[in-house]
Amino acid sequence: MKNLQGGLDLPQMLFSLMFILLMIIACLWVVQPFILGFAWASMVVIATWPLMIKLQHLLWGRRSLAVIAMTILLLLLFIIPIAVLVNSLIDNSAPVIAWATQGHMTVPQLDWLKEVPMVGDKLFVSYHKLVDGGGSAIMSKLQPYIGRTTGFFVAQAGHFGRFMLHLGLMLLFSVLLYWRGEQVGLGIRHFAYRMGGRRGDAAVLLAGQAIRAVALGVVVTALVQGVLGGIGLAISGIPYATLLTVVMILSCLVQLGPLIVLVPAIIWLYWSGDTTWGTVLLVWSCVVGTLDNVLRPMLIRMGADLPMILILSGVIGGLVAFGMIGLFIGPVVLAVSYRLVSVWMHEAPAPDDDPETVVEELTEHDDHTA
Repeated sequence: MKNLQGGLDLPQMLFSLMFILLMIIACLWVVQPFILGFAWASMVVIATWPLMIKLQHLLWGRRSLAVIAMTILLLLLFIIPIAVLVNSLIDNSAPVIAWATQGHMTVPQLDWLKEVPMVGDKLFVSYHKLVDGGGSAIMSKLQPYIGRTTGFFVAQAGHFGRFMLHLGLMLLFSVLLYWRGEQVGLGIRHFAYRMGGRRGDAAVLLAGQAIRAVALGVVVTALVQGVLGGIGLAISGIPYATLLTVVMILSCLVQLGPLIVLVPAIIWLYWSGDTTWGTVLLVWSCVVGTLDNVLRPMLIRMGADLPMILILSGVIGGLVAFGMIGLFIGPVVLAVSYRLVSVWMHEAPAPDDDPETVVEELTEHDDHTA
């Protein structure tokens, strides 16, 4: 058929664009239940790919044996511990929520201040003057918000079935990506090159570095510190050790460290008279608390150095947006975006002119044009 309209065929372009958008929306609709699991698996596989290659060399070059070994490692070191921690958090959260929401929170009396030499009595009297002047009222005002906050964080772990589904999908997709990792990586690079040339290819490689930096330098360090700190709490006889382990992992993810939990536990042991286990936990806490100074730089060197405020925002924002799985995905999303924007900015030289000179030139230009 002869084209009656020469040149640009605007209706054809519009209908083609509408068709492409409909196909994209339909595809996203179909794969939406699997997006989080696939994203989590991609992060895990990218971070552990060098280890898988080494295992393949050790296992006579057999990819199947390396994939089986990595699957067992993921089950033993990642999936089972996380599932146990989340399950224990759900089981042990009931008394915490009840205590935080039923109005039993009161201002501590701190009677032990009297025993402090020289200044103990003055500190005790000053503290109670402060409490009598409004401390109880402040606690009653904070009570509803503390209860809501506690309930929110526990509710994120309360979606246990959905969380286990994401864990299962992550394991399944990890096996597939381990098996065909080179082909998947080449396909992604090919698509990026088709979209943006060499710059698109470089963006994919930079994204991989950012993912590895977060996964190894932040998540692995937090898991190691939290689990080791939890072992110390359990051995020392601290109650709710599993729940406190989850709190330690979260505090390590947001870069507060494990000492925010370990120091009060040490004080409680000494205060209750158990000085032996208090000393043991003190020594163990010194090891766990300083572990990130050695482990994190070593792991981050395998990826890319990232600002801690970026990781903090990613952890909190990911938890709010995606639930427990967002603790791992949130920092990765921000880290990848940060790396790509940073590289794009540094393609141009930084301005070296004096700010006042720039403002004067702009003002003179506006005066001339006016």
